[in-house]
Amino acid sequence: MKIRVERDLLADAVAWSARTLPNRPSLPVLAGLVITATESYVALSGFDYEVSTRASIEAHIETEGSVLVSGRLLADIARSLPAQPVVMAAEGSRVVITCGRSNFTLPTLPLNDYPSLPEMPQSSGTIDASLFAHAVGQVAIAAGRDDTLPTLTGVRVEVDGSTIVLAATDRYRLAVRECEWSPSDAKVHAELLVPAKTMSDTAKSLASADDVTIALAPEGERLMGFEGADRRTTTRLLDGEFPKYRSLLPSESSTHARVDTASLIEAVKRVALVAERNTPLRLTFSGAEVALRAGNGEDAQAEEVVEASIDGDDIEIAFNPGYLLDGLSSMDAATAQFAFTQATRPAVITGMVDGTSVEDYRYLLMPVRLTG
Repeated sequence: MKIRVERDLLADAVAWSARTLPNRPSLPVLAGLVITATESYVALSGFDYEVSTRASIEAHIETEGSVLVSGRLLADIARSLPAQPVVMAAEGSRVVITCGRSNFTLPTLPLNDYPSLPEMPQSSGTIDASLFAHAVGQVAIAAGRDDTLPTLTGVRVEVDGSTIVLAATDRYRLAVRECEWSPSDAKVHAELLVPAKTMSDTAKSLASADDVTIALAPEGERLMGFEGADRRTTTRLLDGEFPKYRSLLPSESSTHARVDTASLIEAVKRVALVAERNTPLRLTFSGAEVALRAGNGEDAQAEEVVEASIDGDDIEIAFNPGYLLDGLSSMDAATAQFAFTQATRPAVITGMVDGTSVEDYRYLLMPVRLTG
């Protein structure tokens, strides 16, 4: 194999393909990237039995072939090369990289020991790349990080015709996002559980594309694929049953409060400065304002009042300030609406546009028990 490629193209493709490589691979070859040169393209592929990545870039191919080299080392080298064309050539059990007056020699890994990458499922439809990245980001914040509860570390994906619903929860909050896409089959229906970190990283990395192709494998194959801008990834799905989250969303509320989103975010940040770990932030919705308080007794204390429009009964409730900030920061609207039933029940936060609640994104937050 011998190729000539632009340095920026190579560095970006290697970095993208190597991002999912395991830090402690179960097999040495899984730390490698497969470089395959055919016709006028170079493909860089990685796989750890859970997630596969493949990026294709244009290159001048002098000699076709494939080699396997350390992915992270290649990424570090490619990123540090001068802004000149790069020549990569396989010489026996080594790969020589030349760029300007820089030369590197890398040992190859046994390509025959590398597992075969899963086939990309057939395309099921497309979605705007920036919309997809934003929607996934809105729900992934609520996914659990406790590997002993693997079902909660995923994003629930529900596909029904032209609608996709994404949901994630860690038991303390729930985020649900509904968006439109362009399915290949108008009657398509699927329910999947995708690892949240993989889905989030993939959506962010494909955000610069025009559209993202979503590929749903036939039921039983437990695989989902994403593709955009000559880059593709597949991921194995999580097993287990996601909680029946729709029953958690209240159908009626006794109190509605509307607050300027940016003003409330800044107030929460300031008041939370005195809140120690696991210390709740108290919010009292009354009259035409919401009062935020943290700290008590001889500890540091803070209080701030923000204007609000309130319909219904006054209510005092407490939240984890970090979880509250996550939800508010994910709102697209200038006004956030809180819907309450009672102080011991979850609150639902949505955006408000022109006086109407925007229901395509809902963030449900469990309150913290008030003491004292």
